[in-house]
Amino acid sequence: MALFRKKAKKTKAAAKPKNRSSVDGLDRKEPVFAIPAAEKKTAAKPRKAKKSAPKKARNKRKKRSRPLIFTLISWTMTLALWGMIVMAATTAYVFFNLEKKGLFNIPEREPGMMMLARDGSVITERGSFYGDEARISEMPPYVPLAVVAIEDRRFYSHFGVDPIGLIRAFVANYKAGRVVQGGSTLTQQLAKNLFLKPERTYERKFQEVVLALWLENKFSKDEILQLYLNRVYFGAGAFGIEKAAQRFFGKSVTEVSLSEAAILAAVLKAPSSINPVQHPKRAAKRANEVIADMIETGFITKQDAMRAASKKTRVKSADYKPSSNYVADWVEEQVPELIGKFDRSIVVETTIQTGLQNLAERVIRKRLDKVSKSRNVSQAAFVAIAPNGEVLAMVGGRDYAKSQYNRAVKSKRQPGSAFKPFVYLAAIEQGASPNTVEVDGPVTIGKWKPENYNRRYYGPVTLKKALGLSLNTVAVKIGMAAGPENVALTAQRLGVHSKLQANASISLGTSEVTLLELTSAFVPFANGGTTIIPHVITRITTRDGKVLYQRQGSGLGQSISEYDLGALNEMMRFVVTNGTARRARLKKQDVGGKTGTSQDYRDAWFIGYTRHLIAGVWVGNDDNSPTKRVTGGSLPAQIWKDVMAAAHRKLKYAKLPGKRDPYAQDYVAEGGQGERGGFFDALNEMFGGNKVNQDPGRQQRQQVKTRARERARQRVRDMLETR
Repeated sequence: MALFRKKAKKTKAAAKPKNRSSVDGLDRKEPVFAIPAAEKKTAAKPRKAKKSAPKKARNKRKKRSRPLIFTLISWTMTLALWGMIVMAATTAYVFFNLEKKGLFNIPEREPGMMMLARDGSVITERGSFYGDEARISEMPPYVPLAVVAIEDRRFYSHFGVDPIGLIRAFVANYKAGRVVQGGSTLTQQLAKNLFLKPERTYERKFQEVVLALWLENKFSKDEILQLYLNRVYFGAGAFGIEKAAQRFFGKSVTEVSLSEAAILAAVLKAPSSINPVQHPKRAAKRANEVIADMIETGFITKQDAMRAASKKTRVKSADYKPSSNYVADWVEEQVPELIGKFDRSIVVETTIQTGLQNLAERVIRKRLDKVSKSRNVSQAAFVAIAPNGEVLAMVGGRDYAKSQYNRAVKSKRQPGSAFKPFVYLAAIEQGASPNTVEVDGPVTIGKWKPENYNRRYYGPVTLKKALGLSLNTVAVKIGMAAGPENVALTAQRLGVHSKLQANASISLGTSEVTLLELTSAFVPFANGGTTIIPHVITRITTRDGKVLYQRQGSGLGQSISEYDLGALNEMMRFVVTNGTARRARLKKQDVGGKTGTSQDYRDAWFIGYTRHLIAGVWVGNDDNSPTKRVTGGSLPAQIWKDVMAAAHRKLKYAKLPGKRDPYAQDYVAEGGQGERGGFFDALNEMFGGNKVNQDPGRQQRQQVKTRARERARQRVRDMLETR
């Protein structure tokens, strides 16, 4: 370059043009240093040769630069082509592999179950009953838009995979030095939830992309969003936005406010750590981000956000689950027995009275809170049954959230003296009456010496008083006289289905039973003598109304004669008016019942009834530890009265069923201890004497009772054989 400048200086005068037209006419793309060489004389060959040299150099430079550009373009296009080929081949491979696995079908949700109370209100729902019931068209517009704003704001513009979103997430994660954003679209998340296992592999990610593309081709955007909202997990056991709305706010998703919708959308990022029940502050912070994103995307205005912020949002308590869940568990166990395995969502109609159910739960909590520590009693259970066998309420424990064990149905405990009505009924059916007298005194059976609760003896007492005061010695005597086998048969005939040990101690309730079966065995005392099967399900249908099960039948038939029932109810009434259950008395109602306390005060019971309703209460401890002298006539009777007084507030007075036997005669025992009580000695004398034989009415009445007992016994034999 310096050489060319020197030569141009020597020929400066000769080369100077007359005007600037020739210079201005040059191509300005040419190198500046070539301009002087173009003005030399053409005659001088050396100059011409030197003039052509720069042009050749220029051509060489052009030839070198053009192949580099073309090469880069060529390689780029080649790599892109091969990339597309590889991508297409991989996609085809993944597609056909997924097709072989049958994944290109939306999997059915696990069938759900909705349980209704007798008034049609929803008790609870299990499984995925709601599922696709939550439709976008029925939701407030801000509900799905809140999810789109925070999770995938380009949802309505991308094709299932969002390259811009991926780049944005990559940049954000790079700047933060950690993963702060995800690049997956809602469609990809749906594909993952529907079809794939939670594995972190490249193959699974590629499958997710392919499935997302298939979903976008198969469904509309709203259909994809609806599927997503009904399948995604919101935490606290709630799958689907309808369940989440019910769980967090106690309402349907169609009723949630803007602020509640923001909370629902906020939860999706981390259902466990942003759960509004367990972590309300985190959920509120994230919900504010949702609102901000909705404003930024234009889904709502600032005024909308301010109005939403002015309304209080209340989340349901985390530590509370209603006692109706005990009923739901019991119902769920019975459904397969009634309709078999079901593959679609069903509606189960039950006999539960919501008001009575909630009342019983409140009473149990209130009573236990007062005496739990002082009396060392931690649990209670309650069952209420209608005279026709319908279970109207069931509380299986103090707190379902802390313990799902249903003590009303599954826990077998010793009923103690609450079992004695079956002993006395067996005696009545063999000729005893309420005013038959037996001696209350020491009794020995083998090496066993039963004693009364207070270790006192009252001498000659009527059977009515003996039952009212729950005297153990009298119960053992008449139980042995009637026969332990007959006592067990009587209890089974009325509804006790647990295995009973037919020995001397059966009269004191040493064989374990459940609260449900013991309460149901008292139902015949209230309904006129008909044995029932306790039931809670009346009908099962599909969601579209197809009937799968309809309860029929009214019970197992008459099991107690009206005269025997009249005698027993006279005695059971005395227990409440003058005996151990005085705390269970109700105003303007005829009440019968029996208390029970097991050994060492481990279990306390009261089963009581009116003509309208039968209810049983058990209290104790799960570890079978003794309470501090809690008896059936104390806490259980108080719980029973609190519930039953409210339940009978608007019910008319009704006398307990049964009639007094006009031929019944009362005999006073003259001693008579050991295995056979004094009243049985009197019965032997009565049946062997001329007075009975000379009374044809008495003989006819006795024959009717004998035939009734035999029919009842045959029914229970048939019932036991079918179980």
